[in-house]
Amino acid sequence: MTQKKIVALKVITWLACLEPVFLLLYKYLTHDLTANPIEFITDTTGEATLVLLLVTLAITPARKFTGLNWLIRFRRLTGLFAFFYIVLHFSTYLGLDIQFDWHQVSVDLTKRPFIIVGFIAFLLMIPLAVTSTSWAIRKMGGRNWNLLHKLIYVSAVLGIIHFWWKVKADHTEPATYGTILAILLLARVGLWVKSRMKRPPTRKPQAALAGD
Repeated sequence: MTQKKIVALKVITWLACLEPVFLLLYKYLTHDLTANPIEFITDTTGEATLVLLLVTLAITPARKFTGLNWLIRFRRLTGLFAFFYIVLHFSTYLGLDIQFDWHQVSVDLTKRPFIIVGFIAFLLMIPLAVTSTSWAIRKMGGRNWNLLHKLIYVSAVLGIIHFWWKVKADHTEPATYGTILAILLLARVGLWVKSRMKRPPTRKPQAALAGD
């Protein structure tokens, strides 16, 4: 994959990741944010977060199964866009929905389970975004960095639970996201088993000969 092709693909990826923002702007400018604009913005940014989390989680298995190593260059990009949308999602709730009513925030974070798990998912994504730089990887060390960034799985699971509990009737969409996440987790397990099987067996030290 040449550098020019990588740049072109990154431009396409940027445009694809920004599609929900373009949609919201278009709906706003055409006065078509539905009868409940706050709910529409909340749902759009929330689903964009889940989609991009799943895309981010799919990159490593796709790279290892296909051998397309250049895919790894897009993982940070999609992961940061997932964080961007969860910030918009939370900001919509805080600024537009409850209008910075901190008492309501305290009530929601103690009595509304779907908001509690969604907020935890948001908090867990903050250190992932903060440590997404090459400098952070060098500072933390690859092992510690990889361990920390496994929190993305927890965030994805909590995000799907958040979506499931929020939906009142039709759970088709959260179930679809949950199925995709389960497949990605199974793929990770398969890759781990494959890597273990490829490791050469550890040689046991031979017993010392009598009289040595």
